Amino acid sequence: MNVTVGLLVTLEAKPGKEADVEEFLNAGRALVDEERDTIAWFAIKFGPTTYGIFDVFPDEAGRTAHLQGKVAQALGARADELFEKQPEIQQLEVLASKL
Repeated sequence: MNVTVGLLVTLEAKPGKEADVEEFLNAGRALVDEERDTIAWFAIKFGPTTYGIFDVFPDEAGRTAHLQGKVAQALGARADELFEKQPEIQQLEVLASKL
């Protein structure tokens, strides 16, 4: 499977909400399982309160579908509750991959 685009989302947990963020991210896996064009999806932890999501898609249509999908909706619905600031979403191009 060839991937050409991706997303890197950075999330900063509110104090005391780290376990809730981790639970939220783990639950996100089931939602992306339903997305045909989300080829790889990772929930990651950068530090004690900093988390992220990294995912890749075959094309812009797949990325757009993901951004309009259930994970994005859930993220928007819980952002004020879980995060210090709005999630930072970076769109990126994939230069090379091994899946």
